[in-house]
Amino acid sequence: MKKIFLSIALVSMTFALAQKKEIAAAVKAIDAGDTATATAQISAAEAAMGGKTTSLEPSVLEQYYYAKGLSLLKAGKNAEGGTYLAKMSELGKTKIYSGKDSSKNRVYFVGKEEADKSGIQGLKEETYTSTLTGKIATTINPLIETANKSAMESYNAKNYSVAAPKFLEVYNLLKAGGDDNKQFLYYAGLNYALAGNKEEAINLYNELINSGFTGVRTNYTAKNKKTGEVEPIDKTSWDLYKKMGTTSEFSDFNVETSKSIENELYETNAALLIEANKNEDALNLIEKGLKKFPTSAKLTELQGTAYFKSGKMDEFIGNLKTQITKNPNDANAWYNLGVLQSKNPATEADGIASYKKAVELKPGMVQAWQNLTYITMGDDAKTIDDYNAAKKAGKAEVANKIIEGRRARLAATLPFAEKWYQNDANNIDVVKLLKGLYLSGKNDAKFQEFKKKEAEMAAAQK
Repeated sequence: MKKIFLSIALVSMTFALAQKKEIAAAVKAIDAGDTATATAQISAAEAAMGGKTTSLEPSVLEQYYYAKGLSLLKAGKNAEGGTYLAKMSELGKTKIYSGKDSSKNRVYFVGKEEADKSGIQGLKEETYTSTLTGKIATTINPLIETANKSAMESYNAKNYSVAAPKFLEVYNLLKAGGDDNKQFLYYAGLNYALAGNKEEAINLYNELINSGFTGVRTNYTAKNKKTGEVEPIDKTSWDLYKKMGTTSEFSDFNVETSKSIENELYETNAALLIEANKNEDALNLIEKGLKKFPTSAKLTELQGTAYFKSGKMDEFIGNLKTQITKNPNDANAWYNLGVLQSKNPATEADGIASYKKAVELKPGMVQAWQNLTYITMGDDAKTIDDYNAAKKAGKAEVANKIIEGRRARLAATLPFAEKWYQNDANNIDVVKLLKGLYLSGKNDAKFQEFKKKEAEMAAAQK
C-alpha cells in the first residue's frame, strides 16, 4: 500500500475546517444554554489554534469571541467574559487585513498594527460587519447594571482596588454591546492609579491617550413637566421634544458640554511612569504632551523630575529655567536651580542669586537659608588650614589677608544663618554655627546666649 502524504497547506486547511466546526458547535451549544458543551468545543478549537486566531476568518473569529465570552459569563467570570465580547465590537470597527503567510495559509489580522507586526507583504484591507452583537444585549444589560453599581459603591467607599476592575468590566460589557464608552475606561484607569496599581493604570492611560480620548461630553437635559425633575435625554429625543414647543411634556431644555481632561491624562500618566521608574517612557510622553499643551507647568515640572532621575543634569537645568519662565513665582524651581548652579564654581554667583529669589518668594524655605549660609561661608576649615600654613611659613602678609577675608565672609554669612535659625530654631547645627559666628564677630552677649542654647539642646538629646 502506498503511503499518503498531505501537503502542509492541506493539513492547515483540515485544521481550519475542524476549528470552524468546533466553534460553530460552541455557538449552537451556548445559544441552547449548554455551557458545558460550549466550553468543551471552545477548548478543542483553542488547542488546535495554539493560542493564535489569525487562521480564523472574521465571521468565525466573531463566533469564537461570542461563544467564549458567553461561556465565561455563564461561569461567573464576568470581567474576562466581557473582554472577549468587547472584541466582537472591535471587529466591526477595525480594518481587517488578509493574505497568505509563507506556508500559503490564509491569515487574517485585526488592525494595521497587528498586520504590520506580521511582516507579511501585500495584505488586502477589508471591513467586517458584526452579526452577533445584537444577540447579547439581553444577557449583558443586567450584568452592566450590577457591575456599575458595584464599581460606584466601591469607589465611594474608597475601595479603589475593587472599583478599578469593575469599571473595566462595565467598559468591556458596554463595548460588547456596541457602545465604546471610554469614560468607564478612564474611571478604571483612575481607580487603578488611586489603588497604587501603576502598571494597570499606565496601560489604560496609554490606551486612552492613543485613542484620542478627551473626556468631552455633551449632555442634553430637560425638565419633565409631570414630575418637575430634570432628566437626561438622548439628542434625537431632545431635538424632537424641543421642536414640539408647548405641546411637549418637557421644558427648560439645556445643553452642557464637559471640559477636556486630555491634559490631565498626560500629566497623570507621566507622573505614574516616573513613579514606576520608567523615565524614558515618561520623557517621550511628556514631549508629546508639551506639543499639545506647551503652557502646561505641570508637564514641564514632571519633565524636570524625569531628567533629574535619568541623570540628565544639563537638560534638568534647562528645564528648570523653562519652568521659571512659565512660572516666575515657583520658589521650588528657583531653589532647585540654585542647587545645581552652586555646584559649579563658574555659576556659584548665579546659584546664590537663585537661592535669594527662592527665599524672597518663600521666606520659610529652611533648606534655601541653610544653603545660602554654607555657600557664603565657604570651606572654613580649609581657610583656617591655609592661614596656619601661611603663618608657619612666615608669610605674615598672606596670613593677614586670609584672616581678613575669613572675617568678611563670616560677617556676610551671619544674616543668612540668623534667617536659618529663625525658621529652624530646634536644629542644634544652626545653634552651634551661630555660636561660632557671634564669637568671631566679638558679640559676647549673643555668644553666651547661644552657648547656653547649645548646652540645653545637647542635654535634651541625651
